[in-house]
Amino acid sequence: MLVGYMRVSTEEQNLDLQEDALKQAGCERIYKDIASGAKTDRTGLNQCLAFLRDGHDVLVVWKSDRLGRSLKHMIEVIEQLKSRKIGFKSLTEGLMDTTTSDGELIFGLFALLAQHERSRLRERTKAGLAAARARGRCGGRPKTFTDDKKRLVMTLLKDPSYTIKDIARQIGVSASSLYQFHTHLKNENSNTL
Repeated sequence: MLVGYMRVSTEEQNLDLQEDALKQAGCERIYKDIASGAKTDRTGLNQCLAFLRDGHDVLVVWKSDRLGRSLKHMIEVIEQLKSRKIGFKSLTEGLMDTTTSDGELIFGLFALLAQHERSRLRERTKAGLAAARARGRCGGRPKTFTDDKKRLVMTLLKDPSYTIKDIARQIGVSASSLYQFHTHLKNENSNTL
């Protein structure tokens, strides 16, 4: 059975073109989403994937970018379909049809390109972090407790007229962060004895 899936990004966009093409291709059942490709909650796609019967059905889309949030996501969905022996076909991209040997080849090339791009991204990220470290910068979130704040906290903790909440408010951190820091200080002091 041919099962169609269509998606538009906003309510203002129209599904008619995709729906007409899917019906003309012979889709007996069609699922839809009105959501941007970046949205993770795509109820129509989830229902469609749940409906597809292993070893029998073919998922048909008007264009492959309607399926995935990204090339990586599209490939993951198609790999999931392949593992269930479900075909995939894009109407506007003739060679994107995993029910044919040429389509399998094209899909394999897409998968290799996506893997290559992920590797290159990983390499660029590592190189960028190394360059930043060489310049004395390190990534991540700024430290909550600078050396000045640590000294101030230790001074204020010695004064019994201040509560943890008062100190936290004064230095601009949450009480839970200050409790964690205070616990860390206690553990550090007990380990040095």
